[in-house]
Amino acid sequence: MEYNLADLFESVVDVVPDREALVYVDHPGTGAERRLTYGELDAAANRIAHHLLDSGLKPGEHLGLHLYNGVEYLQTVLAALKARLVPVNVNYRYVEEELVYLYRDADLAALVFDAEFTERVAGALPQTEKLRHLVRVGTAPDGAPHLDAVPYAEAEAAGSSDRGFGPRSPDDLFIIYTGGTTGMPKGVMWRQEDLFFAGLFGGEPSGQPVRRPEELAERVAKNSPGLTFFPAPPLMHGTSTLTSFVAFNYGQRVAIHRKYTPEDVIRTIAKEKVSSVSLVGDAMLRPLIDALRGPLQGADLSSLFSVSSSGAIMSETVRAEFQELAPHVMLLNNFGSSESGSNGRATNDSGPEKGFRLEVNDRTQVVDPVTHEPVAVGEPGRLAQRGYVPLGYYNDPVKSAETFFQKGTERWVLLGDMATVDEDGIVTILGRGSQCINTGGEKVYPEEVEQALKSHPDVYDALVAGVADAKWGNHVAAVVQVRAGAADPTLEEIQSHCRTKLAGYKIPRQLVIAPNIQRSPSGKADYRWAKAVASEAVTAEAQGRAQA
Repeated sequence: MEYNLADLFESVVDVVPDREALVYVDHPGTGAERRLTYGELDAAANRIAHHLLDSGLKPGEHLGLHLYNGVEYLQTVLAALKARLVPVNVNYRYVEEELVYLYRDADLAALVFDAEFTERVAGALPQTEKLRHLVRVGTAPDGAPHLDAVPYAEAEAAGSSDRGFGPRSPDDLFIIYTGGTTGMPKGVMWRQEDLFFAGLFGGEPSGQPVRRPEELAERVAKNSPGLTFFPAPPLMHGTSTLTSFVAFNYGQRVAIHRKYTPEDVIRTIAKEKVSSVSLVGDAMLRPLIDALRGPLQGADLSSLFSVSSSGAIMSETVRAEFQELAPHVMLLNNFGSSESGSNGRATNDSGPEKGFRLEVNDRTQVVDPVTHEPVAVGEPGRLAQRGYVPLGYYNDPVKSAETFFQKGTERWVLLGDMATVDEDGIVTILGRGSQCINTGGEKVYPEEVEQALKSHPDVYDALVAGVADAKWGNHVAAVVQVRAGAADPTLEEIQSHCRTKLAGYKIPRQLVIAPNIQRSPSGKADYRWAKAVASEAVTAEAQGRAQA
């Protein structure tokens, strides 16, 4: 047996086949739900795996998952792993041109897609010559273009429920495409053994990783069921899929919804006795707070032990609001990326005053981006991780060479986050280097200003971007969504508030009030949108002055 994700999953199935593995709840209370035991999920994945192989796909070829959350998503990921196909996540928000890029860049040979995306898939297909096998989940809408796609139910019915697969390898690939928030999306190539230890904590997030593959099932056989993990963001983002596999490696249960609806999330927590919810930052936590203060006031959260965030931080202000409603729940700001897996967890004193501070694992350092040597205490550098790191970016040797390097006998990845380290080894994240604002020669990281903005009582959400400025080179612009019922704050009010938390050069010089802050489906910041909105406001103001 190897550190292969399919081998490890099957070893868990063999010791707890009758334990519930997955519950899909469309809308709690409607009865639209599916429940599968470990044995049933294993057999269902086997059927799809055999269908894919019987359709002519070969081990090592790439399978795209263009799907909303559902049983079919995790079933298909498992099927791909079993058949030694490489699963590739597809952002379901992409339009035709973006899909053409991703389908081609990833060299997809097959695609499993939700029927709602039929028109987009049909538009992209003629430009993706390697994509030769389609499987459709659900019924195509009336008037949708015809596609030669096998219905998922038929594919499942045709495949054998037995295993019967050949040997697998820890070198089998798992590709996670980034969100493309700082450029075109890139496919991060993980060896499955590396991903198991870096992204799945070696089978034990809170203790010692397993020392041999067989130990995973041995641990599961000794533990009891009772934990339910609820990844709330889309499974198309790597964090949610990895969270599901963390639960499977525990022999515990995963709950999923098709889409994120705060009220339904709370109802499922109560009904399914959810233990742990994972989400992405304030964009997902604030709506839960609104629901708990409004229509679902008094909801039963007694089973909930933790709420964790990856990909964006839960700000100090929003964490405090949630703790008032659920003081027994532990709030965890985890830190990681598609390129590194997990790096660490925020300290309890992280916030606008001290910054976003991390206790990092022993594989993470702050290094000089040129020499790759550790920086001195207090000096800015780039976050880097060694050991279990990806092989590189698929189809992008230039970017791979810039990001991944060899130092001694170990592979390293140089991340995009600027940071400092103190005498105690605590790392303070300054922000993404690509989003850094240079204003009058000073560097400002948007995340720090956003934390300060969100502590204003009338600010519901905020993004910060740099806008071209004749005097300063760039100025700090705040795009703000105001709380319902609150009056729009003035720029002077925002500046006065921020001066109590930030140095003068970090204070926003421009304020744009937006009806909503645009983020990805997982809650990650869309800085290109924020920059465009702020720049358009500057242009409109200049035109108004000229006309006057």
